[in-house]
Amino acid sequence: MPGEYPTIQAAVDAAAEGDIVLIAPGVYNEAVDVVTNDLTIRGLDRDGVILDGKLELDNGIRVLGATGVAVENLTAQNYTANGVFFTGTTGYRASYVTTYRTGDYGIYAFDSVQGQIDNSHTVGSRDGGVYIGQCYPCDALIFQVLSEHNGLGYSGTNSGGNLLIVSSTFRNNRAGIVPNSGSYELCYPSRETTIVGNLVYSNNQTDTPAIDVALLAQGNGILIAGGVRADIERNRVYDHNRTGVGLVPFLEEDPNDDLPTPEEWDTPCAEQKNEIPATPTGPLLWNAYENKVVGNNVSDSREADIAVASAGEDISTFDNCFADNEITTSAPFDLQALAPCDGAGSGGDWTAGDLNVARWIGETATLPGEVDWKTAPLPELGGHENMAAPATAPARPATDVPMAIDLDAITVPDAPK
Repeated sequence: MPGEYPTIQAAVDAAAEGDIVLIAPGVYNEAVDVVTNDLTIRGLDRDGVILDGKLELDNGIRVLGATGVAVENLTAQNYTANGVFFTGTTGYRASYVTTYRTGDYGIYAFDSVQGQIDNSHTVGSRDGGVYIGQCYPCDALIFQVLSEHNGLGYSGTNSGGNLLIVSSTFRNNRAGIVPNSGSYELCYPSRETTIVGNLVYSNNQTDTPAIDVALLAQGNGILIAGGVRADIERNRVYDHNRTGVGLVPFLEEDPNDDLPTPEEWDTPCAEQKNEIPATPTGPLLWNAYENKVVGNNVSDSREADIAVASAGEDISTFDNCFADNEITTSAPFDLQALAPCDGAGSGGDWTAGDLNVARWIGETATLPGEVDWKTAPLPELGGHENMAAPATAPARPATDVPMAIDLDAITVPDAPK
């Protein structure tokens, strides 16, 4: 289109399962809904095919329960909600996609499994540039993504289980990579997120749009907010006003359930959805348990390069471990000796050098507040790499995702020059 159909929506509606919708360069003021399985929606030029919501339309492309849909090689900008949105899907992929200035998320996968987001660039989202949430096991991959000038570079509530965030860059957001737990969505807690080989730096950007969580988390690189069993390895993290890698609690003021026990952490999302929630008696404090932080290069963190914290609870019992990280500071002091990943800890003082993370709530009011997402200053978009042979490559629905990744072969990335 537009050779055969006047709009992208008309072409999508006419397409049969397995078809490809090819979009010629141009600006399309559309909000496209997809309900047909196994479609490939592809722009012929990533920077030239622009879906523009004009700050009025909600989603650039929204995939509603359709399986196997792939969105490729295009730009979605100026949408009040999301650039590309997958919801209730099995099998999804966003490749070589650019999103710019969106009121919620850039690329958003919710209640969806077996997915892949790769070779994409997300800029200027009020919430997360990239989001995968409410899934366990997610069976999903984020690979070679650049996320910048968002509230959060990556946000993921209650997601995990073969969820890989690898070989990507998160920079100049309020905060970098922030998985969190909370009963306000299903499938809690956040668990088993693998974060390997990423470049995470300078996430102190205070002129971005930002939801309340991004305002609270600002100044952190990789922040596990009440998540469990995350694996954080071989990332390069630097230049953060608070922590480089922080394992901290998430306070939920108005919960819908009580805290799951460790025995319930392995419950698949499909089963948990059928459980009747308890009646909570007050706020919930989601602490970070059993996370593994190994082999990262973390530097220039103004509060601590690596940290674990709670709000009044005994962090020595949380079973987080730290090993072989190249760091200068930690909270508490000597954290790698206190909580090694092999062998017994040093038995030292867990209260010395405490992060006192509860003060972040009080400090939020003194930090720069949200900038209107519609007018926030954003970097100009430069030329982006196109996918190979967009005009002639065959349709490739998202029936073979996520692709296999050799995690052991990934090393700490070099710092940019």
